[in-house]
Order: sequence, then structure tokens, then C-alpha cells
Amino acid sequence: MTNNRVLANNIYGIKTIWQISKSRVIHIALNELVGYASWIFYSIFFMRYLINAIETGKPFATIMGFVALLFVLFLTLTLYRCYYDTVVISFTNNKIHRVLYKKLYAKARNVELSCFEDAEFYNRYTMALDDAAEKMISLTRTFMSTWIGAAGVAVTFSAIFSIDPYSILFMLAPIIGNVVFSRKQNEFDAKRYEESAKNNRKKDYVNRVMYLAEFAKEIRFSNIADLMMARFYHAVRDNQKIVGKYAGKITVTMWLKNALVFTVPFQGVMLYATYRAMISRTIGLAELVIMFTAMVTASWILRNLFENISESLRNARFIEYFRTFMEYEEKIPEDWDGITPDKKVKRIEFRNVSFAYKEGKPIIKNLSFVIEGDKIVALVGHNGAGKTTIIKLLFRLYDPTEGIILVNETDIRDYNLKAYRKLFAAAFQDYKIMSLSIKENILMGVRHDGNTGEKDDEIVRKALKQAGILEKVEALPAGIRTTMTKEFDESGAAFSGGEIQKIIAARAFASPASVKVFDEPSSALDPLAEYELYNSIMKQSFGQITLFISHRLSSVKAADIVFMLEEGIIIESGTHEELIKNNGAYCGMFTKQAQNYLADELYTEVLS
Repeated sequence: MTNNRVLANNIYGIKTIWQISKSRVIHIALNELVGYASWIFYSIFFMRYLINAIETGKPFATIMGFVALLFVLFLTLTLYRCYYDTVVISFTNNKIHRVLYKKLYAKARNVELSCFEDAEFYNRYTMALDDAAEKMISLTRTFMSTWIGAAGVAVTFSAIFSIDPYSILFMLAPIIGNVVFSRKQNEFDAKRYEESAKNNRKKDYVNRVMYLAEFAKEIRFSNIADLMMARFYHAVRDNQKIVGKYAGKITVTMWLKNALVFTVPFQGVMLYATYRAMISRTIGLAELVIMFTAMVTASWILRNLFENISESLRNARFIEYFRTFMEYEEKIPEDWDGITPDKKVKRIEFRNVSFAYKEGKPIIKNLSFVIEGDKIVALVGHNGAGKTTIIKLLFRLYDPTEGIILVNETDIRDYNLKAYRKLFAAAFQDYKIMSLSIKENILMGVRHDGNTGEKDDEIVRKALKQAGILEKVEALPAGIRTTMTKEFDESGAAFSGGEIQKIIAARAFASPASVKVFDEPSSALDPLAEYELYNSIMKQSFGQITLFISHRLSSVKAADIVFMLEEGIIIESGTHEELIKNNGAYCGMFTKQAQNYLADELYTEVLS
């Protein structure tokens, strides 16, 4: 990283904090100024005045009056610093945390889904999140301290130079020690941090697995905990290797730095000043004390100055991650603007669409199809055939590598993205339940009647009834206001996988969206519950387009059209009956599945 980039990154960080809390930046500068000014004044000017006053025989009352005045001044400054530590920091920290993480989370929400599947991007994201507020505040303090400290060094050097110009030569040692060895140490620390980042992510993942309730059963009924702990120990071991890799280099660097920063100037000046005061008798007691105290002060300020510079370099690396993430130009930003689509979807077309994840093997290959009118459409095929990818492309979570997708004969890239996504409601296969109420898990932040909640309650209960789980929910003490999971609420409900899947289906039922999508909505249900859910889906599909993905072909018989996919290509399409008559891949797959249900008259009738 160039010096210009280091400076630019630090300025970027200060501007970020300034935009959030101007008062904190001002107070940081004032607090640093008070600290350095008090230190320098006491160790140089006050000591010089006191010794000179005693040597020249000034009245005791005059000396004590000056001391009393300083006592009041320093008491006032101490009061301010206490106010800064207890009031300013507490209030502004909360605001900075809130606003900064709001920016980060808004950016994370705005970037396209593929970013989270990019390991390099995700590493930058996690490093940008890593104590971001604390690092930004530290960066601001360090930057201010650096410039104020530099002014403090100039003042102390002037005091030393006024007594003995040659004594300044002793300050070359701490300058060399800080410039050369602090920079080296900073480089080693940064490399160690970057090399450890991947292992730290692994440790954090194991930590989540070991305490989250969703993994509790697997841990207790398998040996998976041993495997996870092995991963944890491997990450720790690899971090230990990284620490060992840099331990010797950092130790030697710190030893050389401390020798030059402290031992050489402290001992050197002490011997030199003592020689001049007691042997050559070219300076007096006041100059002897001032030389020593000024040298000690200058050494400590220099040490702080170069530590701040080193910290600024480390902060610049963090800001680089932060800026890279925040300045990333999204390919499909959530705030993508465009025309507002009609609320009713009448036509969906994939025209010569191809797609591959991050320059890999194409998942979808030159795919073309049209869905027109209020149709129930089933996407079927083996795992990896591209069914879910089609839905992701339709929702514009990704854009096609080639070809276009049209909704109501308009390229979906021309639509306002938020308005466009409101056309769809989905019950995803890889669903996620939030530790919120059942009602909130179904409405997902969408309100239908302002603040009263009555219509919302009615919509939620209707959706739960359609999904076949209303009776179970209403039997709970808090009904639809029952918290899902017990993670934060002991009165929360623990649902089975099938029950959760019904609640996820209720999400889609409750939405006013024009197109409903059900991605393997019955994988955790028994055959009877599955039959009832699909019946409900078919009933609720009147007057709109409904898409569903299923491995169980028994569930697609009532669909208006079935697309059979294989390696990203539609190899067959038609109604269930048409595809059975074709005796192709669909018929073969259906027959194999039906053999497991020969006792079911619905299957035996078709096979006869």
C-alpha cells in the first residue's frame, strides 16, 4: 500500500466518523491536545520555573501562588478528561456503533447474492465488520494524536536544543528505532492477521455450530461434534504455526526498537548531562533537570508518535478492507431503479438463457420457454438439473450469463428491482426461521393494515389454515404471537421440520404477490400431509401463475405444464398425462418413484 493510499485511508476513516459524530472528533482532538500540553508543560516549563525560582530566591508566597494557579488549571483539565471518559465516549460510542453498522448492513443487503459465494469478497466483508466501530474510533484518535504528538516533539526538541544543541543527537536513536523497526513490526503484525483471518472464520463457524439450537440434535446423535472440534483444533493449530512463523521476527524487531527508543537516549542523556553538570560544570542544576526530563518526555512522545504512525498503517489496512467493501460497485444492487411493473404477471419468458456460477461449468444452457396465462407450472428433474437456479434468475438474484428474461414482455433488468421482486412470493427449500413470532415469520415485515394489526392477524390465520397448521398454532398459549425457537424466549415453541415447512408455505400464501413459488415445499412432510398441502397450493393458484419445484412427481400431476430438466436443458415438457404417454425420461422417473407406493391407488391407476 502506497503512502498516499495510507494517508487517504486515514482521512477517509476520519471523514466517516465526522459524518456520524462531529462532536466526537472535536473532543478526541481536544482531549489529545490537553494530554500532551499538560505533560510537556509540567515536565519542562513548570520544572524550569520551579528550579529557577528556588535558585534565584523568589518569595515562597509567589512560588506557591503560581503552584496554586496551576493546581486549579490542572484540576479543571482533569475534570474535562473525566467528562470525556465517562460522558462523551459513552454517548458518542452508541451513536457511532448504530450508524456505522447500519451503513455496513445496508451495504451487505445491497450487494448481489453472488458476493456471499465469493470467498475473497466474503473475507473482505468479515474483516470490514471486525470491530469496525472501535477501529474507526481508534483510527481517529491515533490520527489526531500523531499530529499533536509531532507538535509536542517539536516543542521538547526546542527545549533540549536551547540547553545543548548536541544533545539532540541522542534523539536519533529513538527515531531510527521507531521508523525502521516499528514499521517492520507493523508489517509482520499485518501479515499475521491476514494469514489468520481464514482460520478465525473457521473457529467462529465451529463456535456457532456448538451453541446454536438448530445443530443440537445432530451433535448429540452423531460424532459430528468430534469432526467440528477437529476443525476447530486444526484452525487453532494453523494459527499457532502462523504465530510461530512470525514470533522470532517480531521478538527481535521489538528488542531492537526498545533498545534504541529507551535505553540509548535515557542512559546516554543521563551520562552526558551529568558530565556537563558535575565534571565540566557548563550547565546548572535547572538545565540538568530540564535536559533529563525533556529527554524522557521527548522519548515517550516519540515512542507514542511512532506507535501511532504504526497504528495508522494498521488502520489503513483495515480501512482498505472497509473501503473496498463499501465502494464495491454492485452488479445487481437492491436499490436498482427502473420502471414500475404491473402488479399482475401475465407472461414469463426465458429467451436463450445461459448461466454459470463464477465462470464455472454452465448450470443453465441456452434455455427458452414461455409461461403465459394463469398456469400452474412444475419444474422437475434430478439434483443439479438447474431448477432452483431458474427461480434465482427469475427473482433476479443473479443475471443470466447470456440471453434475457422477460416478464410481461419487458426485460426484467428494466424494472425497479424492489418493485419487481414484490411480484413474487416464495417458500424456499433452504428456508430460514427467525427468532420472532409466528406472525412476523409469515408476514416478514409486510404490513397490510397500518398499525391496527387486525387485518394482518386475519391474513396470517388464513395462510396458516391453507398450510394446514392453524389448529396447532392456535393451541399454543400465545397463538400466532408465539416466538419461534426458544433461543431468546423460554415460552417459545419448538416445531418439527414438517411443521416449520408448513409455516414457510404460509409465508407464500399470505403474500399478495402475483406469482407464488414453492421450492420443494413438502420434503419434510409425510405423504398424506404432502397431498393436503399440494391440494391447497392448487386451490390457491387460481387466477395467478404458480411455480413449484418437486422431486416427488406424484405432486405435479395437477400442474398445467411440467418442464423436465436435465443439466440445465428442458428435455421434455407437457402435462403429466402427455409426458407419461411419451414414455420418456419423465415417465421413467415417475415409474421408479411409483414403485415405492404401489399400495397407493392413485399410482396403480396410472400404471395400469
